[in-house]
Amino acid sequence: MFILDASATLPWCFSDEATADSEALLARLRGTKALVPPIWPLEIANTLIVAERRGRLTQAKATHFLGVLRALPIMVDDGGAARAWEFVLQLARETGLSVHDASYLDLAMLRGLPLAALDARLIAAAARLGVALLR
Repeated sequence: MFILDASATLPWCFSDEATADSEALLARLRGTKALVPPIWPLEIANTLIVAERRGRLTQAKATHFLGVLRALPIMVDDGGAARAWEFVLQLARETGLSVHDASYLDLAMLRGLPLAALDARLIAAAARLGVALLR
């Protein structure tokens, strides 16, 4: 099991962002489970609607991608919302991350699980705090 950041999820939708590493992560996910904070579905949905509005993605392709995500063993950690005003906010202050990104880092620290992310600032903060990264 690992923590899955939205930044590591979205290359599965956009072929111009896909890499060998992103495809390997998707293959790995099919053999294990991923845990995401409550913000993850909103971040995915927001990225898809922005891509639709910019003509980068059709509604049909977005709907198909959401079906792909629903079929994967990705679980939303419902306890993360309760931690937002204390632990996640403080972690964001300490690391300089957004609260969104800090929620992934907090969940990885809380559960003792590696983090799969592509966001450079999130990766750097995880490394500074000794959080294992899934590459």
